[in-house]
Amino acid sequence: MSKLFRMALTLGMLFGTVSLLVACHTTAGVGRDVSQGGHALTNSANANAPTTPPP
Repeated sequence: MSKLFRMALTLGMLFGTVSLLVACHTTAGVGRDVSQGGHALTNSANANAPTTPPP
């Protein structure tokens, strides 16, 4: 294998690994944000719900 090909392959694998790791953290952060938004919406709905049932 030529030296240039080996270096290009190594750099490609490095960039691929880094991008996957970054994507995992980004996806986890988005999931937490969506979950927190859902909790806030639920809490707001519970706080503003009528206390007596409709007729």
